[in-house]
Amino acid sequence: MSVIATSLISGQDLLRDINRREVNRRTTALLLPLVVAVLALGAWARHWSAGPLVFGVGVAVLVLGAGLWLYHLRQPRLALLAQRLDRLYPELEDSTGLLLHDESQPPLNLLEQLQQQRVRARLTSRQAAQPYLLPFSWKPALLTTAALLLLLAGGIWWQQPARTATASAALPVRFPDAETPVAPGQPAPAKLLNTRLLVLPPAYTRQASFAPTSLSFSCPAGSRVRWTAQVSRPTRSAPVLEMGAKRILFRAVPGQPTQFVAEATVTASALYRLRFNGQVSDDYALDVVPDRAPTLQIQTPKPYTLIEFGASSTVPVRVLMRDDYGLTEAQLVATVAQGQGEAVKFKEFVTNLSGQLRGQPRQATVSTTLRLPALGLTYGDEVYFYVRARDNARHLTRSDTYLVQWEDTTVQDGLTDMSLSVNVVPAYFRSQRQIIIDTEKLMAERASLPAAAFTERANNLGFDQKMLRLRYGKFLGEESENSIGSAPPPAASDSTKLTDGHSADDGHDHSAAASSSPADQGDAASATAELMEPYMHRHDDAETADFLEPAVKAKLRGVLNQMWEAELRLRLAKPAEARPFEYRALRLLKQVQQQTRAYVRKSGFEAPVLPEATARLSGDLAGAATPRLQHQAPRPATQPELRDAVRLLAAMRTGQPARPTDAVTLERAGQAVAQAALQRPGAYLAAVRALRQLAADARVGRQLCASCFGPAEAALTALLPVPPAAPARPVPGGRLSQRYFQRLNTQ
Repeated sequence: MSVIATSLISGQDLLRDINRREVNRRTTALLLPLVVAVLALGAWARHWSAGPLVFGVGVAVLVLGAGLWLYHLRQPRLALLAQRLDRLYPELEDSTGLLLHDESQPPLNLLEQLQQQRVRARLTSRQAAQPYLLPFSWKPALLTTAALLLLLAGGIWWQQPARTATASAALPVRFPDAETPVAPGQPAPAKLLNTRLLVLPPAYTRQASFAPTSLSFSCPAGSRVRWTAQVSRPTRSAPVLEMGAKRILFRAVPGQPTQFVAEATVTASALYRLRFNGQVSDDYALDVVPDRAPTLQIQTPKPYTLIEFGASSTVPVRVLMRDDYGLTEAQLVATVAQGQGEAVKFKEFVTNLSGQLRGQPRQATVSTTLRLPALGLTYGDEVYFYVRARDNARHLTRSDTYLVQWEDTTVQDGLTDMSLSVNVVPAYFRSQRQIIIDTEKLMAERASLPAAAFTERANNLGFDQKMLRLRYGKFLGEESENSIGSAPPPAASDSTKLTDGHSADDGHDHSAAASSSPADQGDAASATAELMEPYMHRHDDAETADFLEPAVKAKLRGVLNQMWEAELRLRLAKPAEARPFEYRALRLLKQVQQQTRAYVRKSGFEAPVLPEATARLSGDLAGAATPRLQHQAPRPATQPELRDAVRLLAAMRTGQPARPTDAVTLERAGQAVAQAALQRPGAYLAAVRALRQLAADARVGRQLCASCFGPAEAALTALLPVPPAAPARPVPGGRLSQRYFQRLNTQ
């Protein structure tokens, strides 16, 4: 048993108590601004079209972040706490770590126990005098809370403009149908008196909410539109908003029985109308302005830039950007191509230019500089770059690709040095057809050429004919000029022959061979040559040099003979005599080309043979229907309903009375105009109303609306196709016609 008495509270419990107080203080400093941040987010989210979604996501992120931070904070780190206490309070003599000794560990010696008891006593007295031993500042938490309170106040104060916009002017709704008479003593049916409009543009447009002054209005795509309808008396039936194929039912406003509200998010232009108690209002245009993608215009450099030797290796880039509502992001993407041939390597570099778009401007000029050495370029390398930008709605636009090339001076120097003494014109063989063309050209220019120039050009043509002859001679084993020609070598005379079959002038030393070669060696050599003869391929033998057919060889030999004759006469400066041989050589060449071609039979689909035993004469016509080719041709642009309506309106203008049957013609024309109004409601909406009014007047037999003829006729004429241009006719009595008739009369 230890001689040192222990206190009632252990050292670890004392450190845990100090840590618990510190954690509680930091938790309070975190939760205070967190609560105010949630309230501020909720106050501002009410003014956004996607407010509930933003509020839910924001609160989830805040709560998740705070939970992770608190979990990390509440993990006991007593060893770290002991080190901090030792640094803050010298009287602990760097011995606070002794309080962490556990009973499961080996016991402390006498000196350590005395020091542990002393540190515990001093730390207990320090905690009694100072509840919080670790330093802490409330200033960051209080400043953050104050800023969030100002933000909360701003969100609450910003509700006032929304209320002002809601109290917009009441817009009357027109119902063209005649009112149903009410019997005496019965209450009048409820009527839709007017409606109020409020448009909430999307947040990315940075536009405030506004109240249109007309039921036909325009707004940005994605706007939230609110209709507030006012009826004459409380009723259970609610108005209905008809927008194309959509039907939106108004909902009652709590506490106001005569008001109904409907909301819709619009993304495309459309026509809408209100229906209430069996009455349908006029059509009104809702023109939605789509958000266009950003436009980019690279002002410098040019689409292709060549950096010459000695020029600056920096290329300035200047881009003009425009957008409807604001630009948020811009990047320059450069691809560096290094190397030549198949050893080309590519690297991509992305430069962020968004720092020059502060404040999300609608138009901005962004500039940067391409430093070729910094990109790793050397002489002969290339860099391709383009610019891409995003707007507030995250629409992406990419410019064209521009090229910057650094001139390779080493290749140019090498070519320049070689061109000092070498002709860089590529060597090629002239074709037989080109030789014929040049020969005929020489014959045509013979009268204007000096004799020396004529002879030189003819000799050059003969040289070209020789090169072409040698080219085709390789197909017959003629690898040198010694074996070219159709005439056989002259026979050797009997006086020059030796006993062994060799001539005296062939260049061989026959005397030495005869004196040094015994008879047995000659027999062995002849036997070896006879044995190897089937396996040898002799290039100097025209019969075994290739694998051409005998007929092709004969024609090719004839080609060489004709070329030989043409070359002889060209060398003698007689192009007129060489031309027939050149034509015959060309004709034989075409025949050789045609003979050496391989023809493959064209393969196609072959129907399988019908089984006679099961299908022949059975009378089964299943699947044997006649094939039908269908083609849906577009409707001709005659548009008879529009033409009939134009003729009818013209007749009504002259005083023709309207009949009930004319209402059908006007309604058909109104349907065609309504289809066009779906695409352009602002242009044809007035015409749709005018045609409906004229049709209603014609149906009941009342006086036609005089102001409706103009919009209706203008829209019908605009929808009709443009007639083809007729040929111009001479004006009767013109000068041209008079002269024409005078000439007829005089003849």
